[in-house]
Amino acid sequence: MHRTYAFAGALSGFVAVAAGAFGAHALRARLAPDMLQVFETGARYQMYHALALVAAALVAGNGDRPAAAWAARLFILGTVLFSGSLYALALTGVSRLGIITPFGGVAFLAGWLCLAAAALGR
Repeated sequence: MHRTYAFAGALSGFVAVAAGAFGAHALRARLAPDMLQVFETGARYQMYHALALVAAALVAGNGDRPAAAWAARLFILGTVLFSGSLYALALTGVSRLGIITPFGGVAFLAGWLCLAAAALGR
C-alpha cells in the first residue's frame, strides 16, 4: 500500500508543478491578479501535500502504521477538496466553490495529526 501512496504523492507533485507553470505562463494574462493568486495558492498547497503524501508513504513502509495510511488518504482528500476547489474557483469565477475549500483544509490538518501519530509508531 505504501507504494501506492508514494506513487500518488509523486503524481500529485507532478500535477502541482504543471499547475504552477500553467498559472505562471498561460493564466497570467487571462486571470485577474486576485484569481491568479487563488490558483497559485492551490498549486502551492498541492505541492506541500504531495511531499507530505510521500512522507506518509515512507512512514507506512516502516511497519504496520495505520495512522500513516490515514494520513495519506487525508492528504489526497485535502488536495482534491482544497486545491481542486481553488483551481475551479480561479478558472470559473464561481465564488460558491470557495465553500468547499475549508473542508480540504480540515482534511490537511487531520492528515498532519495522523502523520504525527504514525511517526510515534501508531
